[in-house]
Amino acid sequence: MNKLLALSATLLLAGCASSPVPPVPQGSADYIRSASAVPTAIDKRLREIGLVSAPEPTRPLYAPLQPAEPFAGVQIIRDVRYGSAERHRLDVFTPQGASGRPVLLFMHGGAYVGGDKHLAGSPFYTNIGAWAARNGMVGVNMTYRLAPQAKWPAAQEDIASAIAWVRANVAAHGGDAKRIYLMGHSAGASHVANYLAHPQFHTKAEGAGVAGAILVSAFYDFDKLNATQTFFQYHGNDRAQYVARSPLKGLMESKVPMLFAVAQYDTPDFNKQADLLKDAFCKAGRCPRFVMLTGHSHMSEIYSVNTADTGLTQEILALVQPGR
Repeated sequence: MNKLLALSATLLLAGCASSPVPPVPQGSADYIRSASAVPTAIDKRLREIGLVSAPEPTRPLYAPLQPAEPFAGVQIIRDVRYGSAERHRLDVFTPQGASGRPVLLFMHGGAYVGGDKHLAGSPFYTNIGAWAARNGMVGVNMTYRLAPQAKWPAAQEDIASAIAWVRANVAAHGGDAKRIYLMGHSAGASHVANYLAHPQFHTKAEGAGVAGAILVSAFYDFDKLNATQTFFQYHGNDRAQYVARSPLKGLMESKVPMLFAVAQYDTPDFNKQADLLKDAFCKAGRCPRFVMLTGHSHMSEIYSVNTADTGLTQEILALVQPGR
């Protein structure tokens, strides 16, 4: 059992060893810097944890900051089926009196091999759907098939199925099927990137079936990725194949409005990948909105959603509800 726990921790850390936290944000100077709202004690602990993906030590830092269920004015329907697989499940968060609201569809991370839309005994990732509903949207959290049992392109097919369910059913929950915003974090964001980049996954849905996308710490250029074992478990070991599936080119050709974010204290690979994508877009004269989440780590950037820290959420609102 101890060996299994150690292996799981190694996989979730994505193979990155702890290293000293830099005193200034990584990445190029032209990132948009979010205003830091990380509490001093948490900032100290995040610096001690270092540049790794560390869910277990980060959750206890943010769980006490999360509002507890039930959420006033928010109805939650859990484990709605959107497909035939056991993991084809959605949680739907509806604000009271909702009608024609934009929809935030969230895809969790977990190094391709783990994670869920709701972690039992914790406020995560209920915090995403609840935040959406508390801010005038219908929130939908999805889970999906995992590697190694499910390999490319299972997750992209699951995104397509979840979007199809939302388009067909969200009006009954107060949402607008024409205003679906697809959001992913970590491996979830990487899956979203590949869904958007490859038209074969959304041939039946105009504009990929979404009005916009939010990608928080994703992999974009597989040719320059320091890949770990969990990456191979989903994408396979054939370099020629997985490099050809890299989402960078397709993202640059996509017409979907996108917001990209990365954490200041993210793992080196995620920061490098963010730089590669930003530089490619900007060299093409199409700089989208790239946000550096100041003071945050790979996990705190998503665990902070639905707290007083609005570094990421104010950017999402600007995309989903411009002029608000």
